[in-house]
Amino acid sequence: MSHTFSVAPMMDWTDRHCRFFHRILTTKALLYTEMVTTGALIHGPRARLLQFDPAEHPVALQLGGSEPGDLVQCARMAEDAGFDEVNLNIGCPSERVQKGAFGACLMREPDLVGDCVAAMRAAVKIPVTVKCRIGVDDQEPREALFGFVDRVARAGCETVIVHARKAWLKGLSPKDNREVPPLDYPLVYELKRARPGLRVVINGGITTLAQAREHLAHVDGVMMGRAAYQLPWVLADVDREIFGEAQRGLTRAQALEAFKPYVARELAKGVPLNAMTKNVLGLFNGLPGARAYRRHLSENAVKRGAGLGVIDEALALVREEGARAAA
Repeated sequence: MSHTFSVAPMMDWTDRHCRFFHRILTTKALLYTEMVTTGALIHGPRARLLQFDPAEHPVALQLGGSEPGDLVQCARMAEDAGFDEVNLNIGCPSERVQKGAFGACLMREPDLVGDCVAAMRAAVKIPVTVKCRIGVDDQEPREALFGFVDRVARAGCETVIVHARKAWLKGLSPKDNREVPPLDYPLVYELKRARPGLRVVINGGITTLAQAREHLAHVDGVMMGRAAYQLPWVLADVDREIFGEAQRGLTRAQALEAFKPYVARELAKGVPLNAMTKNVLGLFNGLPGARAYRRHLSENAVKRGAGLGVIDEALALVREEGARAAA
C-alpha cells in the first residue's frame, strides 16, 4: 500500500459516499475515513461507522482516542472489517476533542501515544499510523515534533503524517487552526532527512499536484485535504502525474455517470440524494455551467423523493452552457 498520495480524513466530508466518488477519479490514492472516536465505535452504531464499499480500497480508518485498551478493541474492529490501515488522530484541535482527551492535545503526551501505538501494533497485522501536528501552543516545534515522532516510532509506528502547522488549543477555532498558524514545510523535510528509515507524509495547505510533486522531492508522501473535496477533479490527474500511470481519458461527465449506479443502490437503501450529491458539487468548478449545476443540485437534491433525475438535469445544464460557450 502506497502513501505517496492520500486524501485527508475530514469530518463531515470524507464519508463513504465521498470516498466512492473519489475512487472513480483515482485508483491509486489512499483514502481515509472521517475520524471515528473509540467511544462511538464501542458504544454506538458500529456497523454503520465501519461501512465501506470494497471499491474504496486502499482505505484507512482514522481513530480518535487515548485509552490503549479501547484503541486495541477498535483497531481489531478495523482489521476485521477489512480496512487496510488504522490511523490515530493526534492533530484535531477542537474543544470537543480536547474534552475527550485526544487529538492534538496528545502532542504533549508522547509516552501515552507510544503506549497506544504499541498496544495496537501488538493486536493487529494491518499498519498502525499516526497523524500529528508539529506542536501545540507554546511548544518549540522541532523539539516537540522530533521527540513525539521518535517515541511513536519506538512503539512500532513506521509512518507518520505531519500537518505542518502548530495547533493552538485555546483562542483559535478548528477552521482557524487549519489556516492561521504558519506552515513549516522545511521542518517536516528535516524530519525525513534526520529519520530516513521513517515514512514521512506531509499535509497542510497543499492544493495542486504541482505542489505535491515538489514535496515528494523531500518526503515520502503527500496528503491533500480540502482541495480534494472542494475541487475533486484534481484527483483525476493523480494516477498519471503522481504515479506515472497512463492517462485514463475520463471526463467529468463520465465520472458523474459512473457515480450514478452507486447512487441508485444507495437510494434504494433509503439514503437521501443530497447525502451523496454534496460530494460532487465542485466537480465542474471553473467550467461554463458550474454555477447552474451547483444550484440545481443544492436546491433539488434535498427534496423528498429526489432521485437520479436531479443529477441528469444538473448535468444537462452544464452541457447546455458548455455548448453555448463553445458556439
